[in-house]
Amino acid sequence: MNRRIFLKTLSLLGAQHLLTGMIPGGAPSVAAEEDGVGSHAVKTSLGLREIAEARLHHGEGRFLNPFSTRDFGNMGRLLRWKLFSENRFRPFYAEQPVRPVTIPWRRIRKEGRLSITFLKHAGVLIQDMGQVLILDPVFFQIVRFIKDYTPFTFDLHEMPVPDHVLITHGHRDHLDMRSLAVLPQDVHVLSPLGYEDVFRKLGMAHRTRMDWYDSFEDSKRRIVLLPCNHWTMRNPFRGPNRSLWGSYWIQTAAGPTLFFSGDAAYFYGYRELGAEFPSDLAVFNLGAYEPRWFMGASHMNPAETVRAFQELGAGRLMAVHWGTFRLGDEPVHFPPGEIHREMSATHLSHRLVHLDHGQTLFLNRDGSPDTII
Repeated sequence: MNRRIFLKTLSLLGAQHLLTGMIPGGAPSVAAEEDGVGSHAVKTSLGLREIAEARLHHGEGRFLNPFSTRDFGNMGRLLRWKLFSENRFRPFYAEQPVRPVTIPWRRIRKEGRLSITFLKHAGVLIQDMGQVLILDPVFFQIVRFIKDYTPFTFDLHEMPVPDHVLITHGHRDHLDMRSLAVLPQDVHVLSPLGYEDVFRKLGMAHRTRMDWYDSFEDSKRRIVLLPCNHWTMRNPFRGPNRSLWGSYWIQTAAGPTLFFSGDAAYFYGYRELGAEFPSDLAVFNLGAYEPRWFMGASHMNPAETVRAFQELGAGRLMAVHWGTFRLGDEPVHFPPGEIHREMSATHLSHRLVHLDHGQTLFLNRDGSPDTII
């Protein structure tokens, strides 16, 4: 590789991964290199609520991840991955399908039942007793160099107007200003602590800022921000974790309970979370998990996702965060097949709910899946 090609490659990597903020860091541990389930997670004698009440995730001018010893934002590890790491998935890239997304919004509105629509990437839309919630809305290509494999073919104005927007963290494939600008400025935004500069620029002042275990209640609906093993960054020059991150648990007004992992590496807190916040449906982010030595500190692979689901004790499992942007080594269409194999291996395939982009799941009052359109 000559100097010109190297510099061009470096600039493309910077555009792709510095802009999305996805740069795990720190030297990999021996356990991490062995690719064991949960090998990046740190065990602690404290419970999650004890950690939150002691504010162990609050540092000087930034937030801390008490579930990992990793540092984040390391450009050297990014270069090692992209320039010097073998990619065993490359032969499958030509098979990655482009699947334009069409959603029959009129039919979904007419049903009037509790429903979850898989939009794209990690974005989902929930209709719950006359109100609409959107989690991590991303409607467009986030960076010019990262292909969008699930482009919308419908007019965004056809989509139900949200009453609440839930943000899990600040990585740009989850907190996209261009997408948020499409929504009404007076929409109610729930987010972890921080992000004032983002929402100030958007003119979105109707906000609920949440620390871990804070909750928002609206009629019979309750939304709780929960701890998870992740991190965040929007500006590589300011560094990581200037704002907080988290998972969400929702007690819907219709009755069923929902858990949304957000981006998360495996950690030993899911059993505790499940005991306090039982969930009928757990929606886990599954994507950008290869190679493990690089991605394991940020995202669960299929085996870890199944383990987390079992420990959480949820009724059903659904996976998002796949199919739209290839942010890891694995092809965009691999995660659904791999999670199905893992669930089958543990005799749990009957508890896996699969949605393609643009599909909608309707839930019964007891939380069980009903129909998919």
